[in-house]
Amino acid sequence: MSFSFTGGIIIAIGGMLPALAVGLIGAKAMEAIGRNPEAAGRILPAMLLGMAFAEAIAIYALILAFIK
Repeated sequence: MSFSFTGGIIIAIGGMLPALAVGLIGAKAMEAIGRNPEAAGRILPAMLLGMAFAEAIAIYALILAFIK
């Protein structure tokens, strides 16, 4: 199975941007918990859900790269 140039571009962009999103989500969640520790119970589930959706985009990019 050959890996084309377009597959590499899909993986590069499809991996970088979700990774950036996951980092920003985590950073902002920790910042919010630092400001209001009592709200950690409400912030953490929303953070994990947002990270899961961002990571799903990377998985879709991986699938597209192998289909190409």
